[in-house]
Amino acid sequence: MFGDPIFLLSLLAVFGLIVIWIYQVLQETLTDQSQQIIYITGLSSSLVGIYRIFVNAGDLGSVLLIGSLICLIILLVGIFSKNALLKTTGRGWFVPVFLIFILRTFIYEPYQIPSGSMIPGLRVGDFILVNKHSYGLKVNRIGDTFALSADPEYGDVVVFIPPHVNVPYIKRLIGKPGDTIGYLNKKIYVNGKAIQQELISTTEEETFLKETFGNSDRIIRIVGGSSSYPEEFIVPANHYFVMGDNRDNSSDSRFWGFVPRENFMGTGELIWMSWECWTCLPSFERAGFIQ
Repeated sequence: MFGDPIFLLSLLAVFGLIVIWIYQVLQETLTDQSQQIIYITGLSSSLVGIYRIFVNAGDLGSVLLIGSLICLIILLVGIFSKNALLKTTGRGWFVPVFLIFILRTFIYEPYQIPSGSMIPGLRVGDFILVNKHSYGLKVNRIGDTFALSADPEYGDVVVFIPPHVNVPYIKRLIGKPGDTIGYLNKKIYVNGKAIQQELISTTEEETFLKETFGNSDRIIRIVGGSSSYPEEFIVPANHYFVMGDNRDNSSDSRFWGFVPRENFMGTGELIWMSWECWTCLPSFERAGFIQ
């Protein structure tokens, strides 16, 4: 995101306009016309920057932090200069922007399920809350934590940035650093031991199984016959192996590799709404904690 020249230009434009506005306020040369020009130009630059964030699947955490600092600077300038307009404006923007930054970056972030890779537990259109402090606190999606660090555990529903694309994915954590993961005849083997499976239901098209691993269990979906060629993966240091619960319809570590530790954003914790299509009404029937 910060390597995008268009985004950087829009950010510099907004910052420059704020400096001009502060200067004119302090010099008491701000007119209605100049304020309107600054507002329209700043809004246009902000919209361009927001557009580039979404194009690049950028991280809003850094942007919210920058916004909080700018609002704080306006507030502090207003306090030291005893300017009522700057104090009121800075305080009015700093409090909500900083609270949004804290909430979204360190506590919970909303996320919509984009694919069917986690069926049956999570479906396309489910809106969930991602626990951003499950594995520690950090500002950016990718990077080391600076406090309360904890490692992912077997069976966690993890939200992360995969190594091949800068877009959040959600999968099930299967393997830790040093593990040998095998996949044969629709069964997962961790260090040579098969994960326990119990049949729930089966039809000609699909089979649902209860899978128990460690202290957690979940329902998985498989399709087709049981025969498959053997696969084996050795998880390198500081990396993890993830798979979707919809085993035959999931782009995961079997295809694009392992997830670096610093790429984990948190865990999927709660479904709060489902909205399957734009012409459908939102539903709260599936609301509840994620297994």
